[in-house]
Amino acid sequence: MKYTTTTGRNITKVLIANRGEIACRVMRTARKLGVQSVAVYSEADRNSMHVDMADEAYSIGPAPSQQSYLSMEKIIQVAKTSAAQAIHPGYGFLSENMEFAELCKQEGIIFIGPPPSAIRDMGIKSTSKSIMAAAGVPVVEGYHGEDQSDQCLKEHAGRIGYPVMIKAVRGGGGKGMRIVRSEQEFQEQLESARREAKKSFNDDAVLIEKFVDTPRHVEVQVFGDHHGNAVYLFERDCSVQRRHQKIIEEAPAPGIKPEVRKKLGEAAVRAAKAVNYVGAGTVEFIMDSKHNFYFMEMNTRLQVEHPVTEMITGTDLIAAGEKIPLSQEEITLQGHAFEARIYAEDPSNNFMPGAGPLVHLSTPRADPSTRIETGVRQGDEVSVHYDPMIAKLVVWAADRQAALTKLRYSLRQYNIIGLHTNIDFLLNLSGHPEFEAGNVHTDFIPQHHKELLLSRKAAAKESLCQAALGLILKEKAMTDAFTLQAHDQFSPFSSSSGRRLNISYTRNMTLKDGKNNVAIAVTYNHDGSYSMQIEDKTFQVLGDLYSEEDCTYLKCSVNGVASKAKLIILENTIYLFSKEGSIEIDIPVPKYLSSVSSEGTQGGPLAPMTGTIEKVFVKAGDKVKAGDSLMVMIAMKMEHTIKAPKDGTIKKVFYREGAQANRHTPLVEFEEEESDKRESE
Repeated sequence: MKYTTTTGRNITKVLIANRGEIACRVMRTARKLGVQSVAVYSEADRNSMHVDMADEAYSIGPAPSQQSYLSMEKIIQVAKTSAAQAIHPGYGFLSENMEFAELCKQEGIIFIGPPPSAIRDMGIKSTSKSIMAAAGVPVVEGYHGEDQSDQCLKEHAGRIGYPVMIKAVRGGGGKGMRIVRSEQEFQEQLESARREAKKSFNDDAVLIEKFVDTPRHVEVQVFGDHHGNAVYLFERDCSVQRRHQKIIEEAPAPGIKPEVRKKLGEAAVRAAKAVNYVGAGTVEFIMDSKHNFYFMEMNTRLQVEHPVTEMITGTDLIAAGEKIPLSQEEITLQGHAFEARIYAEDPSNNFMPGAGPLVHLSTPRADPSTRIETGVRQGDEVSVHYDPMIAKLVVWAADRQAALTKLRYSLRQYNIIGLHTNIDFLLNLSGHPEFEAGNVHTDFIPQHHKELLLSRKAAAKESLCQAALGLILKEKAMTDAFTLQAHDQFSPFSSSSGRRLNISYTRNMTLKDGKNNVAIAVTYNHDGSYSMQIEDKTFQVLGDLYSEEDCTYLKCSVNGVASKAKLIILENTIYLFSKEGSIEIDIPVPKYLSSVSSEGTQGGPLAPMTGTIEKVFVKAGDKVKAGDSLMVMIAMKMEHTIKAPKDGTIKKVFYREGAQANRHTPLVEFEEEESDKRESE
C-alpha cells in the first residue's frame, strides 16, 4: 500500500516532530511503507532510541521543550533542510496546535492530521460543545455562556443541579477544574478555579457542567477522509486513572451491549463529520452507571492508547494516512486488548515521577499478540525534562479474561532496575477482583487505594535461601573464571567453594531484607547441595545457574520445591524476578563504604572508587528518600549508581558531570537533621 495524500503527492520522507515511544512507533510504520524518516532531538535526547532508529536526525536545541520540541520554526527549518514532504506530530507537543498545522500548510508541507479548522473547533471546549449539540451528539447539561458574573454562574449551577464541575474554557490536563458538591462551596471553588486558569492559560473564563458521579471514561476511535466520509473503530475504556492521567486502557469497553456500542460509534462519527475530520481522531465520552453517555471532548490527534484499537481491528492507524482503511461493514471487532503504561514513578509516594538510568531492563518477548511500545533501551535514562513513561505494554487475546491473564504474565517479565516503576502497582491493579469483574470507573484507584498499594512484606525464608544460593553460585562462577585465568590451584580463591575439603564447611552470611539484617548459616554438603539455617529453621537447598537471551536464571529447589527466577546482582543488591513476583535482597556493605558517621559529612555517600561523575540527578535543596539515585559514576568501565543512604535534603553537591572523584571522597552533603544534631551532641 502506498502512503498517498489527497493532493496526490506521494510521501517519500516524513519528519516526526516528537520523541520517545511514539516517534519510534511512527518510524516503524514508515519503514514498513518504504518511507524515509527524519528525527529531531533536543540535547538531552542526543543518544536516544528514536535518533538511532531514524534515517536522519537533526538537533533542535536545549532540553526544555519550549526551546526544542515546541519550537515550530526550528522544526519547519529541519523539514526544509531534509526535504521531508510531511510532518507527523505524534501526540502531545505540537499535535493539537492549530498555528503549527497552518504554518505547515503555508510552507507547502503536509501536516499529517486533521485540517487546522478541526483543531481550532475542538480545542476550545465551549465551541466544541455547541458544535456537538447541533450535530445531535449527546452533551452534558451545562453553561458555556459569555456572562461570567458570579451571580449568573451560580444560577446556572443551581439550574443544572449539584454536583457540578467548574472547568476553565481553555482547560486541559486537569488544570482549572473543580468539583462543587453544594451551593455553599460554590463561590470558594469558583475563585480557586479562576486563579488556576489564569495562571495556566492566562484566561480565567470558566464553564459549568453537570458532574457525573463514578463516571467511566469511554472513547471512540474515528477515522475520516477528505470526501466527508468517516468510520468508527469501536471504543476503548480508559477509566482507570491517577492524577487525571490514564494508566491502563482496554478495548472494547467491558460490559457494554452491542446496541450501546453501535450508538457510541455512530455518535462519534456524527462528531467527526461535524468538523470535517480527516485522519485518526478520538471522541471522548463520559458514561454513567446506566450506560448513558455524553460528549466530553475530541482529541484531534493519535492517542497514546491507539494500539489497543489496532489490536482488536487488525489495522495500522498510522499507515492509513488520510485514506479510510476499511468501510464500516468491513471493520470487525475481534478479541480483547489491554495496554498498561509503565512509568518511572513511585506509587507509594503519590505517584511522584522519577528520573534516572535504566540500569537493567528486560521485557517480555514481542509477538503478534504482545506489543512493547517503547523509546528506551537498557542503559538509557529517563530524563527529568519529559514525561516519565518508559513503555506501553499491549496484549491481545480472544476474550477479556484471557487478555488479563496474558497482561499479568507479561508484566511479571517486565523487569527494571535503577528507578522506581509502577509495575508492581499495575500487577496489583490488574489482579484486583473489581478490575477483573470489569467494574471500572475514574475513582477506581482512590477507592481501592489500600489494596492496590501493599506495603513491603518481609521476604519469605525460602526467598532468602534463593538469594543466598544465587550469591554463592555467582561467587563460585567468578572464582572458577579467576582460577582458569590464574592457573594457580593453590590460590586461596580456588577453594572458596569449600568443596575440596573433606569436611563439610559452614560459613555465616548476612543478607539485608528491607531494614532488617538476616543471619544465614550455610553448610556446604559433599554432594554439592547446601543446608541453610535461618533462625530455628533449616532448609535443604540445591540448584544451578544458566543463561538464556543475555539473562542469568537461577534454577533451584528449597526443601524439594522447585522454582526458576531471573537473577541479577548489581552493586550490593540481589534481584530475583519470577512468576510469583520480584524480590530485592541487599548485601550489607561495610559502614565506611555506604556513608560516614553523622559527624563527618552528615551521612552523605562516598565515592566507592576513583572514577568519573557521569550523571548528576540532584541539586542543592532537593528532598530525597533513602535508595534514590543521586549520581552515576563510571569506574573501570562500569557504571555505579550512588544512592541516598537515608531520607533527607541535599545541602551541597560536590561534583559536576564530567569531574573526577577520588575513592572515599564525599559526593554530596545532606542538611543536618534535628536527630543528627542530637546524636552528635
